[in-house]
Amino acid sequence: MLRSCISKVLRILPRPTLQNSIRNYAAPPKRFYRNTGVVSSNGRYEITLDSRKLKTPKGQPFYVESEPLAIAIATEWDAQKEVIDRSTMHLTALSSTFIDNPNSIQKHDMVNYLVNYITTDTILFHSSQEPELKKLQVQEWDPIIEWCNKRYEINLASTDSLTVPTFAPGMAMNVGRYFASYNTAALHGFVFAVDTIKSIILTMACADRHLTTERAVQLARLEEEFQQGHWGKVEWAHDVQRLDSQSRLSAALLYIYFNSSNAFVKQKVSL
Repeated sequence: MLRSCISKVLRILPRPTLQNSIRNYAAPPKRFYRNTGVVSSNGRYEITLDSRKLKTPKGQPFYVESEPLAIAIATEWDAQKEVIDRSTMHLTALSSTFIDNPNSIQKHDMVNYLVNYITTDTILFHSSQEPELKKLQVQEWDPIIEWCNKRYEINLASTDSLTVPTFAPGMAMNVGRYFASYNTAALHGFVFAVDTIKSIILTMACADRHLTTERAVQLARLEEEFQQGHWGKVEWAHDVQRLDSQSRLSAALLYIYFNSSNAFVKQKVSL
């Protein structure tokens, strides 16, 4: 009797289900266009996908004021294969962020961010526990710091402590004037570059063509590369990270350059 009652109760109760721990991600959109192009109107350049003009994520007209930049963005879209991988389209993302401005960031906000970032720059902090690593950092990083001090008339110094160094207001003003000389679009490129390699000094050296992007990424990853030399590295993962950083930094520098110059493309005239 008792056994039959228990069996009836068990039939009524809901059975536990095994929860699926697999995370489902949205599939990337398929490529829906055949050709890409650039059209100009009133000093602005827009990207076309077949006969349709590109829009920003907020649905605003997508445009840039540099023809070389427009061609580079069109090339990003043309390079997509069967699906559209937006994570590889850094110039498109930077331009969309500038147009939509989802965080309502103003020019002075970015200038202040960059000026305040310099005292926490990666290459200012040397290792205090690894003598060999510190020797390598002094050898590789200190010449870049000295160049930066001369170029921008500031007085930064490396440290092996966790205390954030400070500099006089006059030096901060020099750095602030440098960034304020760029327009808002170019400053978006600087912020993207700094967030990529965690170093404003290396970014400024690249913008002034004192360093190549490959060399800047190598210096930014100096400690990681040092540890890999001792402990080994995952055969493909670390290379992917390095190449991704180079891609992002290169895109940021192109974005800065194209928005800071009056470069344009001359069409060939057939005689």
